[in-house]
Amino acid sequence: MNREPSILIIGAGFAGLGMALELQRHGLTNFSILEKAADLGGVWRENTYPGAACDVPSPLYSWSFEPKTDWPRRFSHQADIHEYMRGVAEKHGLPAKIEFGVEVTEAEFDEQSGIWRVRTSDGVTHIADILIPAVGQLSRPAMPNLPGIDSFTGAAFHSAEWDHSVDLTGKRVACIGTGASAIQYIPAIQPKVAQLTLFQRSAAWVLPKFDTEYSALHKAMFKHVPITRLAERFAIWGLFEVLALALTDIPAMKTPVVALADRHRRAQVPDPVLRDKLTPDYAAGCKRGLFSNEYLPALGQPNVQVETTAIEAVTPTGIRTADGVEHPVDVIIYGTGFKGTEFLAPMHIYGLNGRKLADEWSAEGARAYLGMSVPGFPNLFMMYGPNTNVGSGSIIYMLESQARYIRQVAEYLAARPGWFLAAKPEVEQDWDDWLQRRLKDTPWNFCSSWYRNASGRITNNWPGATALFRWKTSTFKPSDYDEERAAAR
Repeated sequence: MNREPSILIIGAGFAGLGMALELQRHGLTNFSILEKAADLGGVWRENTYPGAACDVPSPLYSWSFEPKTDWPRRFSHQADIHEYMRGVAEKHGLPAKIEFGVEVTEAEFDEQSGIWRVRTSDGVTHIADILIPAVGQLSRPAMPNLPGIDSFTGAAFHSAEWDHSVDLTGKRVACIGTGASAIQYIPAIQPKVAQLTLFQRSAAWVLPKFDTEYSALHKAMFKHVPITRLAERFAIWGLFEVLALALTDIPAMKTPVVALADRHRRAQVPDPVLRDKLTPDYAAGCKRGLFSNEYLPALGQPNVQVETTAIEAVTPTGIRTADGVEHPVDVIIYGTGFKGTEFLAPMHIYGLNGRKLADEWSAEGARAYLGMSVPGFPNLFMMYGPNTNVGSGSIIYMLESQARYIRQVAEYLAARPGWFLAAKPEVEQDWDDWLQRRLKDTPWNFCSSWYRNASGRITNNWPGATALFRWKTSTFKPSDYDEERAAAR
């Protein structure tokens, strides 16, 4: 006897929507989505800073089963990606499945009934057979721990919470951080500000961005000759797979990539003093490689200063560096990334015998079988969980692999009403041992980045090509899981 399990998805970004679409496409419709914001979109709803765009080409950074033939350009901007997500969701009726403005605070598994009780900030308790957190790794902005940070009297904000009411025209602006967001908004704001001071802790590896605006002919070909669209998607996927192998399996393949980055820097930064500042002092690949044709030239403009001396403190009127120099500014923009290693926070998740997930992860950091299942936490399957981020490639491809796997779990449980399952401890341990062996010799170990937690463990990245992850997650194996029947079902 089959009884479709009830499924609760937390989050309506690419992960949550992709999971819902996978379920619906296979006839599993007993699901709902809780979203804390008033709109869907995840990071593509939140990140509205000037110049916001994706650093993965849109033919690959999109659902394989929902291709878009009329992207404006190869590397799409935030508004176009958000519009795509809205359009696909509306096409499949997903907004009716989403409860907006509801933030999950706590989830507890009841082993007597075999269900999850999920509490939200409005005091309501939701129940589900299967709980799928899809809250992402880059949803909670991280602020730097700087003395005096609250004393600044001017405007200050994180790039992911851009304050569009602040007019930067003619202002002295401090930008702290040189990550993927900074290389997009710095060229966008540089022409309008009076002075821009970039406080750089480490230089970024910057590669040329092979962007193009799609013409009417491109769009017609993609629409009427699908093989052309598929060929471009496959070529982009293949290129990123090669780069992924260079990071994890064939280090020698990094040599031409490093040469390309070095040539790009030399061509775009003629000033040798500035070029020296912008030359990374760590192994290529240790932090995510960035793509831009505008970032390096913007830093060479007369109204830009690159400051590499460490910040000592934020003062009421600016920033003081360790050499005692005071840098007066009107606005501070923090491009300091996200709390990527704090998986599922600030939610409190409780499994069998009241075990708290945060406590299970407190010693070394987050870990899960296939990045999805944790022993002792039955019928909990994470999207974009530990070690499922990509150092090269499209996270959408990874999310589709996860969604296909979890959908198989849901189909399996549909045939076993009242049963629940969680990864066997020994299976998860074998998985983690394999992961750590592969991660050991990757460049991610050789510098400080958001990929690693305080203990030094790499909790975020997948150590290999995306095709390897798809193969590893292609088939759900019940033998990998402990199964138990709920007493009250």
